[in-house]
Amino acid sequence: MDQDNTVPKLNFGYWLDKAIEWGQATTLESQKDVCLHLPQLQEFLHQLYETIKHLQSSTVAIQQFPLIGQLLGRLCWNPFVIGYDESQKTLMWCLCCLYSSEPQSTVELKANSWIRSLLCHLLSSSKWESNEAETSTFVSALGYTSADYYCHLVKNMVVSLVTELRENQFNGLNIQGSISASHVNAVSIFCVPLITLPDLTPLLETLLLYHGGSSKEILSSEFLEAVNEAFLKKKISLPESAVFSLWLRHLPSLEKATLHLLDQLFSIQLNSLEEVACVMKDSLLPQAASHPAIFRIVNEIFKNALMETDGTSGVTTIIQVFTQLFLQAHQNENKQHKFPLKAYFPYHHQPLVRGLVRRPSELPTSYWSQHLKHISDMLKELVEDTNVSSLTDLFEIWFLVACFGEWLDIAAEQLLKAAVEPDAVLWLLAFYYCPKNENQQRTQTMVEAQAVYSHLMMLFSCTDLSLKDLEAAVHRITGIEQCWNQCLTTHLLTNFLLFSHGGHKIAQECIYHITKTTDTSKEVYNLLTRTAYRFNHSGEENQRTVKLLNELLQKLTLKV
Repeated sequence: MDQDNTVPKLNFGYWLDKAIEWGQATTLESQKDVCLHLPQLQEFLHQLYETIKHLQSSTVAIQQFPLIGQLLGRLCWNPFVIGYDESQKTLMWCLCCLYSSEPQSTVELKANSWIRSLLCHLLSSSKWESNEAETSTFVSALGYTSADYYCHLVKNMVVSLVTELRENQFNGLNIQGSISASHVNAVSIFCVPLITLPDLTPLLETLLLYHGGSSKEILSSEFLEAVNEAFLKKKISLPESAVFSLWLRHLPSLEKATLHLLDQLFSIQLNSLEEVACVMKDSLLPQAASHPAIFRIVNEIFKNALMETDGTSGVTTIIQVFTQLFLQAHQNENKQHKFPLKAYFPYHHQPLVRGLVRRPSELPTSYWSQHLKHISDMLKELVEDTNVSSLTDLFEIWFLVACFGEWLDIAAEQLLKAAVEPDAVLWLLAFYYCPKNENQQRTQTMVEAQAVYSHLMMLFSCTDLSLKDLEAAVHRITGIEQCWNQCLTTHLLTNFLLFSHGGHKIAQECIYHITKTTDTSKEVYNLLTRTAYRFNHSGEENQRTVKLLNELLQKLTLKV
């Protein structure tokens, strides 16, 4: 064996001869010679990387150093070489420099495929484990099993790459020492088949948080899609900051995550809004929505889902819970990093936004009626403004109100329990259930609501009621063709049954009759689940009401 220690810089011929001579270091003689030359080899590889990383393209690198592919390919399969200090990481960076991010020929495509396989070999412990017979002599001499050895090797390589990327992020203005965007792009592509390898997680996180100095996205779309897919399927766990960065830099991943959440919520049986909230929090979307760009996109997807389902109460309930969770996350944000409300609702009337955003728990219950009147007055002024002429403008206002539907449920409750100005609160409910006023639809809805409300208030203090006493109100539900009038009347009657003195006795009979004769089971069920969710968070003094609510929910769960 040649043991000459004076090796010329970038002498490819010399090192290729050595690599061929060593093979995979299966003999004691070759192992000794590899160990003797490792420090010099590492220095050579470092100089090679520093040289080729500044070349314009992989083609230029190959033209300047024709033997580079043969040499790197052989070294990558020598366990002594890749196990020494930072040689494995340097080999990886050299391969990244040879990767063509936009291949122009069949040769470059084949080269990319070959480089990708080498990177998979360098990163994947399972690939190395398959070569245990060839490396066992070396590994055994170190006192490791093959699995242990390569596990440590991957961890060390990942730590080294992470350190280099983070240092480059902090020293981005140092052009000579910085890593090129194409090299980072190549690393992201090589990670794709290994996304679920646990030891790779720190590298995934660092890549997702890495931006460099480029105005364009430097991570490959394949990588971003693969990470998102693995995260949604719970095959990997990532810090919130990394997930948020993923969604901010890759819109398709955010859209897929939102649709995945909606699919989850509709495809599994959830018995309470606490369970819905748990699934939402687990998705990280409410927390991510603290960034206005994410909030507006998620809100737009919810809006489309609502239109596609004709505004079903199930979808509006999901949107309302999401909005409440978003508000919690926004309130918990550090004041220095908190965005103003206008960043989330840039095109809406800001006083109305501020009124709706106020959580009921932030106000004394004695102030709720006054706050609802304030909301109703602002809304009425907006809706009746001649500038709000298009249905699109009207829908945007309605959707804003729908997002904060907790106030609507409180409005229906306050009509019965507190001293309120009924016309203002009834108008708010009438607008929600019938936003359009073509052919005086909303006006007619308001008339119907006032009649139902007056009838229910006459019976509110009665302790002995029968279903016949509520016949007029029930008939307005079962005999009404317009769904908006039916939904509003159902809302008022359900609250009457929950909160009136005599309503408890006939509640189950009345609800059974309504849901049997009309298609309102889901409407009533969603109203009750929202009420239960609110009680669980804000409390309800009347335990009879809580008990009745739970009984109604148990029976309706079987029907929905």
